Amino acid sequence: MPSHLAAALLGLASAATWGAGDFSGGLAAKRSPLLGVLLLGQLAGLTLIALVALLTHEGPPPASSLAWAAAAGAVDAVGLAALYRGLAVGRMAVVAPISAVLSAAIPVAWGALSAGSPSALRLAGFALALLGIWLVASGGGDQAKTKETGLGLAVLAGLGFGGFLIFMDLGARGGTFWPLATARGTAFLLVLATALARRGVWRPAAGALPLVLLSGALDASGNALFVLASQAGRLDVAAVLASMYPASTVLLAAALLRERVGRTQALGIAVALGAIALITA
Repeated sequence: MPSHLAAALLGLASAATWGAGDFSGGLAAKRSPLLGVLLLGQLAGLTLIALVALLTHEGPPPASSLAWAAAAGAVDAVGLAALYRGLAVGRMAVVAPISAVLSAAIPVAWGALSAGSPSALRLAGFALALLGIWLVASGGGDQAKTKETGLGLAVLAGLGFGGFLIFMDLGARGGTFWPLATARGTAFLLVLATALARRGVWRPAAGALPLVLLSGALDASGNALFVLASQAGRLDVAAVLASMYPASTVLLAAALLRERVGRTQALGIAVALGAIALITA
């Protein structure tokens, strides 16, 4: 299979997996404390990735790869916390596309600085992305809540995820699964330290535990698929395709939760996803 086709398929698989993980994590965060969802989800993902690293007999990566991976884990923890909180207090069809556009645009901007200016088509994609964010944030009937909390959390999540994609690409140049395990372990330790410092109730409800574990496993799997996509092709292509995860989240929210999306928001989602497609092209 040509490398560009493999990168595209892996990027889209990452998007589908991340979207399902976000849906599961968002539902779990509605029923349980956010810290508990993050903590057990990170532990589930760390266990899965470490097991794969052991089974594949991957050698130890250089220290520089581990350092970049640790930085990726730190910003990813911030992004996940912001996203899950945003999904819990806002609407899935609003928070997810905003964070996705930002997480796609940041690696593309990094690529422009490190590998030259993007094409006119990609610049048009940036303009459409900004329009999509405005439409999604301004439409619908519950926008007072979304503007006060959901929008800011979506932006923070996008910044965290964009940083993760860049740092993880740098870390994965010296390996695949051990850098991923390092990133996941860093995020787990950060969430654990926060949970211990707050000394509050963080344990998820027993009924939400399957959703918590599923969200962690899906998120870790999406991370692995993204790394494989970036190794097979260009970072910006892998990042933008992987950032199409709102399609999966929105489809699940509509099918399982019967969540209705206003016309302006639906247009904004379509424009945002079209922007991602333009940036990829």
